[in-house]
Amino acid sequence: MLILNSIELFLQYLVTAAVIAVIILMLVRLALNYADLNPFSGPVIFIRRLTDPFINPVRRALIQFGFGPNMAPLVTVLLTILVGWFALLLAGSILFTARGVLRSAQVSAFISLIGYILYGLLDVYRLLIFIRIIFSWGNVNYGNRVMRFLVNATDPLLVPLRRMIPPLGPFDLSALIALLIIMLFQSAIAGTLLRF
Repeated sequence: MLILNSIELFLQYLVTAAVIAVIILMLVRLALNYADLNPFSGPVIFIRRLTDPFINPVRRALIQFGFGPNMAPLVTVLLTILVGWFALLLAGSILFTARGVLRSAQVSAFISLIGYILYGLLDVYRLLIFIRIIFSWGNVNYGNRVMRFLVNATDPLLVPLRRMIPPLGPFDLSALIALLIIMLFQSAIAGTLLRF
């Protein structure tokens, strides 16, 4: 258990450091843009090379939505914080499951072991659906590898629900119904299998 606590703490520090690094890079880029420096100077080119992989996709999406591309660094910071939060949620879910599995294995509670595995798998699946919802709001297309993975992973549940519950105009309720079903199953697992 101590190892899992150390891993969780390490992941929290790692994700937080990555988010802070991106925020600092975006602030430096904004400062260099507003300092009106020579765009071909060494520091400006170096910062642009570091930040362009983050900013360019965001800039294209903003232009597609009709927003000005100058907001790209700020939106990149917000998206970085959101992705960091998703990473921490996923890591927390996996570590919660691992703790429960180890605890159940130590006391030879086979039913509880199965319960923790099922609960953890449903938790990860719920998070994948939630991430897909957020990505779909950003119009991330199927050509993106992450979106392709999310669609392939979540469609086995969402497509049948979409057939049963047709969209209400522009609103697709199948993902919300799927989240409710998963939460219902998790409550049932917690109330039955995890009691052992």
